[in-house]
Amino acid sequence: MYINTLVSTEDLAKHLDDPSWIVLDCRFTLTDSEAGRLAYQKNHIPGARYVHLDEDLSAPITESSGRHPLPDPQLFADKLRRLGVGINKQVVVYDDSFGAMAVRAWWMLRWLGHPGVALLDGGYPKWMREKRVITAELPELLNGQCACLPEPTQIVSSEDVLKALNSSEHLIIDARPERRFSGEFEPLDPVAGHIPGSINWPFDENLDIDGTYLPPEALRENFQALLKGRPAWQIIHSCGSGVTACHNLLAMEIAGLPGSRLYPGSWSEWIRDPSRPIATGE
Repeated sequence: MYINTLVSTEDLAKHLDDPSWIVLDCRFTLTDSEAGRLAYQKNHIPGARYVHLDEDLSAPITESSGRHPLPDPQLFADKLRRLGVGINKQVVVYDDSFGAMAVRAWWMLRWLGHPGVALLDGGYPKWMREKRVITAELPELLNGQCACLPEPTQIVSSEDVLKALNSSEHLIIDARPERRFSGEFEPLDPVAGHIPGSINWPFDENLDIDGTYLPPEALRENFQALLKGRPAWQIIHSCGSGVTACHNLLAMEIAGLPGSRLYPGSWSEWIRDPSRPIATGE
């Protein structure tokens, strides 16, 4: 039986020698694109393969795209295959930033229709706090047979978001920190603010004090308060570039509220067209 939301450090430790489990190290720092790779080369969970946010989980930036446009699904599937990901594999993704980066890989495998992919709850910091085994040894890679059946209904475009602005039916939830959402502080993009009508739910609101996700019932209570009776399919998740938004999407899945959608371009794509409206403040 596949796991498709969270895996505990205890469960992963039991499966380190299980050939049907594949671990992906997704550590990445937005302000230093090589930091994650260097950290992986120094030490990682045994057997983990490294995937890079810019090189593996994104396509090249274009004049109209955000900072992390989605790659061609077939090219991404080919990369997964070379990492050993197959249709019969349980994939576990992790990072060292509370899942903020690894959730992108989680969502993308789900987007491709992979049945078993889960986030390591608590990530690398929890693994290290528990003094579990780490290594600098690189794993031997054997090709897998990765399926590639992307589900287009899981994503929305900037045009879809524009339509949503004129409809009270949809709700856009922005996962960025409050100061970036309000426009008070913007360290990454040339324009500050948010999509009009969106609400702010910083991704770290999903976390307990130890960096693991809150229990399902707590997440459900939080999101039901935000949704105000809307079904999950009416929810659009956004952030700076379609990465941390996946954290809120996963939280809704854990809460038993599946079916919400991602705006992959997010704020960094939205502001590429000056005709699109922006808002500041709360």
